[in-house]
Amino acid sequence: MSLATILRQGWTALVLMLMLAATASAQRGRDDDGEYQILQARYGTAQHHVDVTQQLKQLARQDRRFKLVNDVFGVDPDPGRRKTLRIFARGRDGQQRTFEYEEYSQVDGSQFTGWGRGDWGHGGWSGGWGDGSSGGGRPQGRDDDGEYQILQARYGTAQHHVDVTQKLKQLARQDRRFKLVNDVFGVDPDPGRRKTLRIFARGRDGQQRTFEYEEYSQVDGAQFTGWGRGDWGHGGWSGGWGGGRDDGDEPQAGGARLRIISARYGYGSNTVDVSDRLRELVRRNRLELRVDNSLAGSDPAPGRRKTLTLTYAPEGGDVRQVRVNERDMLRVP
Repeated sequence: MSLATILRQGWTALVLMLMLAATASAQRGRDDDGEYQILQARYGTAQHHVDVTQQLKQLARQDRRFKLVNDVFGVDPDPGRRKTLRIFARGRDGQQRTFEYEEYSQVDGSQFTGWGRGDWGHGGWSGGWGDGSSGGGRPQGRDDDGEYQILQARYGTAQHHVDVTQKLKQLARQDRRFKLVNDVFGVDPDPGRRKTLRIFARGRDGQQRTFEYEEYSQVDGAQFTGWGRGDWGHGGWSGGWGGGRDDGDEPQAGGARLRIISARYGYGSNTVDVSDRLRELVRRNRLELRVDNSLAGSDPAPGRRKTLTLTYAPEGGDVRQVRVNERDMLRVP
């Protein structure tokens, strides 16, 4: 092979490498336009955790996604226990939010600004694991003695989401941990789209914080006070999905809102809870639909004529109850 041929091949390879690098850089620039600015990252358990902000920067520069194991940070802060990566961030609305990734899950940085450039983690987070101090998390004690009081929980997407506070209480009483799928809440508020559980809580410092769990991730209630006892969710959250108003699937009209307290569909003792389904169907301050098995997604009492028993209240009004037979129309003004 002649020298001229070798040089030509070398130049061709160099040009291709430069083109690929430029393409990758452009793609990374697009991928870096997320919604949240990272303030700090910590890895471990409530009892033992370490600051991994700088290590996370190095990982982010290598790849947008990685599997969360001890080796990626080069440290095991609490041997023998399942650990969590907490990313403390600030949204474009100025509110601080906490993202949690369990050990062995996939971490995707697409929602964070400047992820691949490492243009984050410049301070702004005054807390430690979660209580506003820089200490090593919550004290040893009962599993229910967390750092945050839950105010409300919502499940879905920014466009379509429902209040799941009461359903989350039932899950919490059964187990401290569960996998987040549609079946656990009995509703899919936005079919075909990846959903999120948002838990709105207040810390011991009085500051409100939002915890986000993506669909298919593990939810662990260790950081919430009264989790297993269901001693939370008594109000105190005035926002909806993310702002200072209720911007979800329970919109208001004329200053009033229809509140679904409970709803059961079936016959005799064979009934199912359809409260979340009716809350999803509420539009403005009225509800109108034909009562049939589609409410429950199945027939709870085959061969029997079933009944819907609905307990509700207009905002600021008295609690009322109505019973509607199968195949009849429900009209709640």
